[in-house]
Amino acid sequence: MAISRSRRRSNGLGIVLVWTIFISAVWGWTPPLRGSSRLFLDSADPNVWNEILPTGMFYGITTNPTLLERSNQPCTVANLQRLANLALRPPTPDGFAVEEFMCQAWGETVEELYTVGMQLTDDQRVVDQDRIVVKVPVTFYGTQAAAKLIRAGRRVCLTACYDPSQVLIAANLGADYLAPYVGRMDDTGRNGAAEVSAMLEMVDGLQADTRILVASVRDVLVWKELAAEGCDTFTVAPEVVAQLFREPLTDEAAAVFQAAAWRNAR
Repeated sequence: MAISRSRRRSNGLGIVLVWTIFISAVWGWTPPLRGSSRLFLDSADPNVWNEILPTGMFYGITTNPTLLERSNQPCTVANLQRLANLALRPPTPDGFAVEEFMCQAWGETVEELYTVGMQLTDDQRVVDQDRIVVKVPVTFYGTQAAAKLIRAGRRVCLTACYDPSQVLIAANLGADYLAPYVGRMDDTGRNGAAEVSAMLEMVDGLQADTRILVASVRDVLVWKELAAEGCDTFTVAPEVVAQLFREPLTDEAAAVFQAAAWRNAR
């Protein structure tokens, strides 16, 4: 008797599911079921990485010269290569694993920005250098340096974005990411969330591959608002991450479950 197409599809999915479970059990591999969202931890402090990244929530790490200074980390090519190698190392059972590391180039000319960007990604200790993304300010000279980096095969995030019109730069350049500062836009009297939503609409309208990496997120409220609008890529500071876990009702429920487990231990 002939088997229907739907039956064959179901059988095929069943085989895939069984094989996925088998691989997970044997090698500890996690199936890619997290969807398309990308969450980055905005920190240059490895101690913070060790504390927060084991939650398994994060796709990558973002840094910049200001964060390096706050963390007492030298803003040098050698140190950023060291941090990239640390962040992108193979995961350990009780450690963390991220897919990307972003670090920012510096310089006062196109050539200086380009040279630093190339040096930041020229680390032979990192097997897959595509996992290092170079951040460059979306200025006139920064865009020229970004164009050179992209032509050289490097991945780029245009940063310090404050206006939706800058989407036109990133999309036409072919940048991987554009990072608008939602909190800092609010500081200037603009509606940061509305500006970011407009950027997202422009990317969709242009059918561009550039991701809007929402930065300068001050609290979970604006994070939730933009997520509901369709933003799926954020970088957040450790103090904002901590806000996610401040829910007394959840803590109370967990304590009740734990108490029941202890009372009913056999």
